[in-house]
Amino acid sequence: MNAPVPHTGAAAPSGASSARLLRYLVRTPMLLWHVAVHLPLTLLMITPLTAGIRIGNERLEHRLIRAWSAGLMRVFGFRLRRVGTPLPGATMFVANHVSWVDIEILHSQRMMGFVAKREISQWPLIGWLAARGETIFHARGSTESLGGVLHEMLARLRAGRSVGVFPEGGTRGGGEVGPFHARIFLSAVEAGAPVQPVALVYGERGNAQRVVAFGPGESFFANFLRLLGEPPRLAQVHFLEPILPGETDGRRRIAELARSRIIDAMNGD
Repeated sequence: MNAPVPHTGAAAPSGASSARLLRYLVRTPMLLWHVAVHLPLTLLMITPLTAGIRIGNERLEHRLIRAWSAGLMRVFGFRLRRVGTPLPGATMFVANHVSWVDIEILHSQRMMGFVAKREISQWPLIGWLAARGETIFHARGSTESLGGVLHEMLARLRAGRSVGVFPEGGTRGGGEVGPFHARIFLSAVEAGAPVQPVALVYGERGNAQRVVAFGPGESFFANFLRLLGEPPRLAQVHFLEPILPGETDGRRRIAELARSRIIDAMNGD
């Protein structure tokens, strides 16, 4: 069973266009300021000289990236709510995949190097930010690329760093959570690292999953502009019960268990 994602398709109220225009007029300057001012200030503070600075148990540069990502999501009108606690140290975080905003919302809560399709590296701004955020880019359909990705993930986990993956392998329009590809969990098994499922829920009880997701044939740029004009809405990040090393046998069972926990959280169970 998948999470409910109501979608009425009803015509917009007559005042919707005016409200959307107003949101563009307010948010566009906010976005430009966040990119032209906050981003350079953040990057100026991420240098080799500050690499060893820690605030509590978190590196300064990771906290800065989290703060900038949270600010970007506020520009888009998302009210972030975290449920549960992300594991520290070497962890594989696995989440359902809805849209490009997933990465920024997860980065606002916990620094992790994502596995993402190589096309994202070419997206304006987001691609560059993804590279700065330690993203591991993967060429879909390439066995050689996947082998390199798994090797890099294993190296990071063994070095005590975290990684984030979307095991569905792509977005599905927000209407369902697809099967999880088991092979991506091989690195966690070999590194002896825990796997923590994360449920991303947009709107009240997931009623905005399809709104946030890419529409049929919708490009990144079109989705970016559309979401910039959308009404404010809740974005919940559920860090769920982790799957510990040795808790279950085999990567396929880990994939099934992680998916099941995410769907249960999306259904409110």
